Amino acid sequence: MSNLKELCSGLPLDPLPPNWGRDPNVPHAPVRTPNLTAEEERLALRNALRYFPPYHHATLAAEFAQELRQYGHIYMYRFCPTIRMRAYPIDQYPCRTRQAAAMMLMIMNNLDPAVAQFPQELVTYGGNGQVFSNWAQFHLVMHYLSEMTEEQTLVMYSGHPMGLFPSLPSSPRAIITNGMVIPNYSSREQYERMFALGVSMYGQMTAGSYCYIGPQGIVHGTMLTVLNAGRRYLGTDDLRGRVFVTSGLGGMSGAQAKAAVIAGCVGVIAEVDEAPLRKRHEQGWVMEVTSSLEQCIKRIREARSSRMPLSLGYHGNVVDLWERLLLEFDRTGELLVDLGSDQTSLHNPYNGGYYPVPLSLRQANQLMSTDPGRFRSIVQESLRRHIKAINKLSDAGMFFWDYGNAFLLEAQRAGAEVTKVGGGATEFRYPSYVQHIMGDIFSLGFGPFRWVCTSGDPQDLAVTDDISAKVLEEIAANASERVRQQYIDNIRWITEAGKHKMVVGSQARILYSDQKGRVCIALAINQAVADRRISAPVVISRDHHDVSGTDSPFRETSNVYDGSAFCADMAIQNFVGDAFRGATWVALHNGGGVGWGEVINGGFGLLLDGSDEAAKRARLMLNWDVSNGVARRCWSGNTNAYETIQRTMEEIRQLRVTMPFPVQDEDLLDRALQG
Repeated sequence: MSNLKELCSGLPLDPLPPNWGRDPNVPHAPVRTPNLTAEEERLALRNALRYFPPYHHATLAAEFAQELRQYGHIYMYRFCPTIRMRAYPIDQYPCRTRQAAAMMLMIMNNLDPAVAQFPQELVTYGGNGQVFSNWAQFHLVMHYLSEMTEEQTLVMYSGHPMGLFPSLPSSPRAIITNGMVIPNYSSREQYERMFALGVSMYGQMTAGSYCYIGPQGIVHGTMLTVLNAGRRYLGTDDLRGRVFVTSGLGGMSGAQAKAAVIAGCVGVIAEVDEAPLRKRHEQGWVMEVTSSLEQCIKRIREARSSRMPLSLGYHGNVVDLWERLLLEFDRTGELLVDLGSDQTSLHNPYNGGYYPVPLSLRQANQLMSTDPGRFRSIVQESLRRHIKAINKLSDAGMFFWDYGNAFLLEAQRAGAEVTKVGGGATEFRYPSYVQHIMGDIFSLGFGPFRWVCTSGDPQDLAVTDDISAKVLEEIAANASERVRQQYIDNIRWITEAGKHKMVVGSQARILYSDQKGRVCIALAINQAVADRRISAPVVISRDHHDVSGTDSPFRETSNVYDGSAFCADMAIQNFVGDAFRGATWVALHNGGGVGWGEVINGGFGLLLDGSDEAAKRARLMLNWDVSNGVARRCWSGNTNAYETIQRTMEEIRQLRVTMPFPVQDEDLLDRALQG
């Protein structure tokens, strides 16, 4: 408690903490290459120094300048706290309101070395998903939250705390925006420059909104994707002996190995970086590890034959793996892979998000900073090889989908053969997982609902698991067949969640639920807090990757075909609507998943403290948080969404949505235009 009190006392200035530099025992972000002019370097340094009184400028200026030139950004390593960074129980935070304490818990969880990808660079996941831009911002935010009352709101500008401003008790306690730049300046090059200047920030999705819960979140979504891919492409619920090949074992992609085993298939995941591969193996998420392609082929054959679930981590480049699988097919005629995808961080292809063949990890990290132009060319050549192998295996009968990580988008930009003949602006040779799999689920109102038990007590989490399973079972009994299947998948998930040991960091859980399920689970958990069956408040949240939270034409809204896929009204309306319907905090981001300038997305946190007020907020806000996106998807012509919003209007009389009239005679359009 005393350490937390000290942490919340503001920037440590008198005396300055010692500058230990980078910790060699934790992974670090790749060197950034913002290509600043001499005048822009001066501006970046001036911007960083304004957090500190002038009597420290002489000391700090030299080391900040060194950080800028050595790492491409001023992280202020001197101010990295020495306290163990983790989600402490909510009652240990020195605060005037539990709403603020809940945010502090969530922030520290995002920076926990067991959770964060590059903790000292304040990156939670995705290679560049920042919580803050520098450590001065962290200290100021923690101080403001410790001082905050329920009549103040913390205003966050791309990692920078603008301050506490007077507001109402019903207002959000924090309003967060990340990367909100003028549209014509939302390019990757401008992002690198603005981040180096300390004036904007890429918050990914739940990094900059303080709602990340470790890779458990994407384990569940990936499991559902693989299960539904089996149903759609292979015509079966039984994935035993089926092989799923993909890449990436980092902060988000690390979920793939665990998800494959839970779904019952054989997951083979390539990873070039030994550190995350070893981390997933030690966690038990990857069952076996090899750096031998021959061993990969051998174990795939054995697992196919035994029909036993397996997660096999290949330490090497995924392009080599795809080409070896193709060679095996050419030699033997045996197709060893049924399903394929990719989760490299291609939203960030030239700064550590994608490691190309034939470079080693070390060679790539060096070249991307010393010769960015040559590195870009090698990445693009690697992507062309990558796609060439996938295309040939796909022609042989493998089913491949884009995981919404900008893989096909960047492959197309590299000149790879991914164009869909006659396709629209968001369509490629292969579908995105939203277009073929998750889009229909979103249109039913299902999406990634999650919660965090702020006590830190695993027993509280077990109680919430039981509550949510009972709620879903009751709703499923009266649901339509299409909806019931989604409930069954999630009931199976939640009843087995404890045994799969997926908690990393905070005591958190995720499941996919529709509007009714989310509201009922939240109200039941809130009642359990009131009854003391749960010992402390619970934060509810969701991934931004959801029904309403994200406008992303190459991912979340890639199955919107009325021309509005590139419009962002839904995500912005969602952020605003959540704010005045009761969210404890709200966030709106440029970028996330597919990359800067490609998407607008938002999220929220809402504290359930057992009060009637919390129940009222949860009911009002969660109903909006789902209905908004279902209504938009309905208007775009999605039949699932049409049926879902119609049913919701029957249940909620105050809800009135403008419904579309479809054109029944397509020839009418041609006749009218020709006349």
